[in-house]
This record gives sequence, structure tokens and C-alpha cells, in this order.
Amino acid sequence: MTNGADRATDFDIVLVAQRGRLQYEALLLVASLRAMAPDFPGKVYVAEPQPGPLWPNDPTMTGDVRTALTENGATLLPFENTAFGHAYPHGNKIEALCAMPGGRPFLFLDSDTLITGDLSRLAPDFDRPAASMRRTGTWPEQELYWPGYTATWKSLYDKFGLEGFADTLDTDQPDEYWQRYLYFNAGWVIGPDAPAFGTRWRDWAVDIRDAPPDELVLQSLDPWLDQVALPLVIHSFGGGRPGPDLDGLDGDLTCHYRLLPLLYARESDHVVQVLEQVSAPNKVKKLLKQHDPFKRMIYQGRGQKVRALFDQDNLPKPERKLRNRIKKEGFWMR
Repeated sequence: MTNGADRATDFDIVLVAQRGRLQYEALLLVASLRAMAPDFPGKVYVAEPQPGPLWPNDPTMTGDVRTALTENGATLLPFENTAFGHAYPHGNKIEALCAMPGGRPFLFLDSDTLITGDLSRLAPDFDRPAASMRRTGTWPEQELYWPGYTATWKSLYDKFGLEGFADTLDTDQPDEYWQRYLYFNAGWVIGPDAPAFGTRWRDWAVDIRDAPPDELVLQSLDPWLDQVALPLVIHSFGGGRPGPDLDGLDGDLTCHYRLLPLLYARESDHVVQVLEQVSAPNKVKKLLKQHDPFKRMIYQGRGQKVRALFDQDNLPKPERKLRNRIKKEGFWMR
């Protein structure tokens, strides 16, 4: 059995990729990991949904990208969708975890993530699950006749018989303010055992989707279902908000950029330098150029034009203003 120190540094990474934008993002992520963390000791799994009843079109990646991923050290992990699929593609991350080998600590990363530092230095407590706090108050939404944040969230903890709801509250935040409640961005998630975590996440997400508490009657669960269920699952495994041992994620080790125009507009000079460095080799370039936003943003200089529009130390808020300015200049791509 591995001891705690070994488990802290020896973990596996899993991300999801499929035909279209995600396969190119996955290649960029894997290439950045190879460049920035060449001594990373764990496996990197690129999980790929397979054709089936829940996918009307074939979601599998093209052969040239699949080959490039394996040449960069990734292990392809085919999985079957049993609960979500095309109707809710955000569920892929949940079902991918269910397909992972058991008994290994894991770090899930969204495909639109860039590795910007040596991930082999990351040494968190994987027995205490956590997820990204780089989030906004997207759910629940305030409605005229809704019961409020506390009643909405507590109804979910009660639904699954979870104790300790009060312990999840950030009491430095005021009552009925969204940041008081445990809520994550699912852009990265860590835990001790991927299939155990994924199975509970899948089962609870399906239960919330199919039989939500009455307090959720006014709430939309699409696209937020994964992030609604995630805090409950993390709490049930004894986890919570990430501690300082995870500062490198969404910090100096990873960047969840989401879309390239946003990366160029707001991320650090170091992130831009890593992007352009890892996308430069010809074997990677010839594939990334197949995706028009990557071709125009990285290789034809549109990204640098976006960057020149903004003072990265004084960015407009909220993000909508940032997006609108990029769109106004005709540089928006996704």
C-alpha cells in the first residue's frame, strides 16, 4: 500500500475529449503537461465517449489527433454514456470518472486547461476532495417567489441525508449571499478514487435531475447540474473548499482559460508565453491549425490583437463587458 507522501505526488490526471473543439483543447493540454511537467509520475487519461444510443452522431476523435495524444504520453480511455450523452455533454466528466481505474488519487481537468507549471510539485491531501473556486454565482438564480439560498441548498443536503450542512457555510460571508454556500466550478476536481467519486456524482446528479426537491421548482439545472451535485458529493466524502496545498491549481500550475479570446484578454504574460511555446512545434501546429479559432488566434495573430485591447491589470468587470468588447472588435471566436 502506498503511504500518504507517495499518494500526494503520484496521482492520475483525467480529461474528456471528443470530436470538434475538445479534441484540440485536449492535445494542447497534454502538450503543455509534457513541456511544463516532464517528470510527472502519474498517467494521463484522455476519456472519450463512444457512439451509442445517447449520441446521435459519432463523438469519437479523429485518428490524427488520437495518434498525437498517445505520442505525447496520454492513455486513451473509451467510455460508454449511461446517464447523459448528447443531451447533457457536461455529464461526460462524471461518466469519465466512473470509467477510470480504481484505487488511485485523481485530478480531473476540463480540456480547456493549460498546464503552466510543474504539476509534479502538487502535493495535496487527495483524501479530502475539493474543486475549483474560480467560479461565479451562477446557481441558484434569485427568483421572485423562490425560497432563498439557504432553503434551496439545504433541501439538497436533506434529500441525500447529509449531515453537517451548517459546517459547509462560509460564515465570513453574509447570510443569503451566494459565496456563503459551498459551490464550485467543475473545471478541476480532486479525490482519492475516481470511480467511487464518479459513481456517486452520477447517481446523485441523475436523482436531482429526475426528482428535484420542491425548493428547486423555479431553478434551471441545465447547464448547472454537475455543479449542483458536486458540493454534495465532495461533502459526503469528507471534503470541502480547497486549502493552500491546492493554490497551484488556477494559480501558477494550471490555467482554466475556457476560450482563447478570454485567455489572451485576461491571463498573465506567462500563460500566453506557455500557450505559444507549446503550440509551436510542427507536429502540434499542423493539427491545432485544423481548428479555425486556434489557427486564427494563435498562428495568425488575432490573439495578440485581443490582448492589445485591454490593460490586464485593470480589466472590465463583469466578464460580459470583456466579451462584448472583443465581439465589438470582431475578434470573438469559440
